[in-house]
Amino acid sequence: MNLPAYIVNWPGKSGRNGGPEHPAVYHMLDVAAVAEILIAREDFPAQVRDALALLVGLHDLGKVGIGFRAMIREGLSQTVRHWELSEAWLTQDEFLAERLQADPWVMQALIGAVAGHHGRPSRQDERFFSKMCLSAGAAAGADVVTIARDFAALWPEASLKGIGRRQAAGLGWWLAGLTNVADWVGSNAEWFPAREADLSLIDYLELARPRARRAVPEAGLGGAEALAGSLFDFRPRPMQAAAVGIDLPEGPVLAVIEDETGAGKTEAALVLAQRMLLAGKGRGLFFGLPTTATADAMFRRAASFAGRLMRNPALTLAHGRAGLSVPFRDLVAGRAETGDEVTATAWLADNSRRALLADIGIGTIDQALLAVMRARFSALRLWGLSSKILIVDEAHEIQGDGYMAALLETLLRVHAGQGGSAILLSATLPLAARNRLSRAFAEGAGRQVRTDASRAYPALSVNGAVQGVRALDSAKGAVGIGCLPEFDNALNILEYNAKQGAACLWVRNAVDDAIQAVEALRVRGVLASLLHARFALCDRKRIEAAELARFGRDGVDRAGRVLVATQVVESSLDLDFDVMVSDLAPMAALIQRAGRLWRHMDMRPREARPVAAPVLHVLSPDPAEVRDDRWLREVLGAGAWVYPLDLQWRTADLLFRAGEIRAPEGLRDLIEPVHGDGADPIPEVLERAERERIGEGYARRSMGDQNVIDFRAGYRGGASGADDAHYPTRLGRETRKLALARWQGGCLVPWAGEGTSLDELWQMSELSAAKARLDRLPLPDQASPAIAAAKRDWPEWRRDAVTLCPVEDGVICEGLTYDGEIGLSFVSPIVR
Repeated sequence: MNLPAYIVNWPGKSGRNGGPEHPAVYHMLDVAAVAEILIAREDFPAQVRDALALLVGLHDLGKVGIGFRAMIREGLSQTVRHWELSEAWLTQDEFLAERLQADPWVMQALIGAVAGHHGRPSRQDERFFSKMCLSAGAAAGADVVTIARDFAALWPEASLKGIGRRQAAGLGWWLAGLTNVADWVGSNAEWFPAREADLSLIDYLELARPRARRAVPEAGLGGAEALAGSLFDFRPRPMQAAAVGIDLPEGPVLAVIEDETGAGKTEAALVLAQRMLLAGKGRGLFFGLPTTATADAMFRRAASFAGRLMRNPALTLAHGRAGLSVPFRDLVAGRAETGDEVTATAWLADNSRRALLADIGIGTIDQALLAVMRARFSALRLWGLSSKILIVDEAHEIQGDGYMAALLETLLRVHAGQGGSAILLSATLPLAARNRLSRAFAEGAGRQVRTDASRAYPALSVNGAVQGVRALDSAKGAVGIGCLPEFDNALNILEYNAKQGAACLWVRNAVDDAIQAVEALRVRGVLASLLHARFALCDRKRIEAAELARFGRDGVDRAGRVLVATQVVESSLDLDFDVMVSDLAPMAALIQRAGRLWRHMDMRPREARPVAAPVLHVLSPDPAEVRDDRWLREVLGAGAWVYPLDLQWRTADLLFRAGEIRAPEGLRDLIEPVHGDGADPIPEVLERAERERIGEGYARRSMGDQNVIDFRAGYRGGASGADDAHYPTRLGRETRKLALARWQGGCLVPWAGEGTSLDELWQMSELSAAKARLDRLPLPDQASPAIAAAKRDWPEWRRDAVTLCPVEDGVICEGLTYDGEIGLSFVSPIVR
């Protein structure tokens, strides 16, 4: 067969293990064949689908050039990146725009999207496009003209006529993500093996299409049908019943579910999500949780409902430590007890970014927020989310942080702009925050902003319209409030009630204070355990499992025990206590903490409890006696600096006057005066602290606004800056990661004793602590022979980012110790 020279002369993939080179145009058709399947699901006219497949097929036109060929065949570096050359070739070729009947600006936007398929758009100036093309060689210049025409002939009906500039700006983001995914699948040698140049374009495309039809479902991208059956076999609670009956308007929908902790908000969200799926408002779900622990817990729950929600869905877990989740690994390996109705493909599990592509993704909210940040692969994440119903749990935690609030509002605005729907869940969301979220979503959907001043609670809002929901009578009744003015008062309460057989909890604001408290309780002979974030991961998981077995829904051996913990118990663990002490914290946090008090009344009714009524004892000074801004420090010590001082005072003043937390009907009246707009005035000596909090909030929001994409500018302009900096999803004190080790046979081995691989053991041995405190200590020399030997096989990024710390007789270095039951302890003066 007399093949065009461009098939033979320009390799797209190097030959592996002596195999043939894969021609660039064959690879381009592999990717186009994948794109055809993914595009076919969308509501585009047939000619637009063909045009988009054609453009995706030309994504790697820049591999036609002497620079890329020299890299493949001779190992030389490229002076011009091939994907940047793709943009130059396509922009310089006037034929394509005329052939597709496209507005020049529209064509430019879409070319920049398909060319920027390696996670970010090109930064090359158009003034240099001609020079870039010349550097590729005269033969390449002649061949790309022919390739563009021959590719266009494969999709003869392709047209972009009628696509406007505004539509193209949004379409560019979607197309960049689609191209990224299609390129990843089309580059997989198992699905698309290298083939020597022996087929024409049309013949090779006919070979690539059935391969794509096999590859897409095997990757976990085949899509799953929504099912209409009942999700749960219990009688619905009022919020769940409201989710069944509330009207769902046309177009994108934002639902906000507000109800107390433990009221079944997740089940209500799933009912709503099922209705949205059946109404065509999405083809899958992504759950954004506040922490890795809550994401892991939701993943375990998802296995029980995923198969009833969708037919044979692909389920995956997305966060930095997803690979350490045993249930996730079992599902990927086919060992999970879910039957064949739920799967997790190895391709999706291989990369946390791909979790947004699964039919049902479970992860931290960070994975979704990265979709709207100026970080690499934002378009990929946006494409994955565009077909999903986004479910965000504990939305109040995000809105309480100015930085994350800016990110979430942008995410909702962009998600609505792509036609997506979302569901937000919260027990303590202020009205002003709810309105800001509704406003952002409405703006993205291109409709009139609607906000509702209703103070109803519990409440279900749909596109800004609030519907009050009947509150169930609480089996535990109102939670009383007690004020403990001194540390010893807290010890006395816990010691007394533990001796009466109560299961007790003390929530402390700071790790150092938690360690101090557990040691003081043990001196008094109280059986006390400790949980905080400064444990090695293996110890933290072990302790969490033990505390869940003791204080969870089905807990045993809980009588007379005390758990001292930090904020990790607020939302991550389903625990139930008879008696609770808490350091003073802002109202929203205290309400969350109180949700762990007398939680499972069906398992432990009032008459079975060793105390007469639920009481939240708050360690706090008297808010009526404020002499200066050291008011809280005298009682809480290090924990006084964790939360804004003005919010702390407002909480104490309101809560002690109210004398109780009456959930759910009384929660709105507790939240608004502390966290809402127009909050109550504070003592004059605390006004400076309030001004600083407000100023810091503005600064954090401003930083968030700077770090998000400009969706309206299109992909090439709006995602610029992707490699300029690291864009965090959360702000906070800078931390430093340590990996703990022990001596064994004269060598250093991971602190963790159980794992499936050495890499996993090192990850399970890690913990993080404040960098400012660690930097003042003489941490172990990383160049020492034993440490260097232990880190020798680590990836370079981990060697640089993680400090290996041998623990010998509990000591790491002067001023720093570690114990598996206490955690990391600073024995030097505390640095603030």
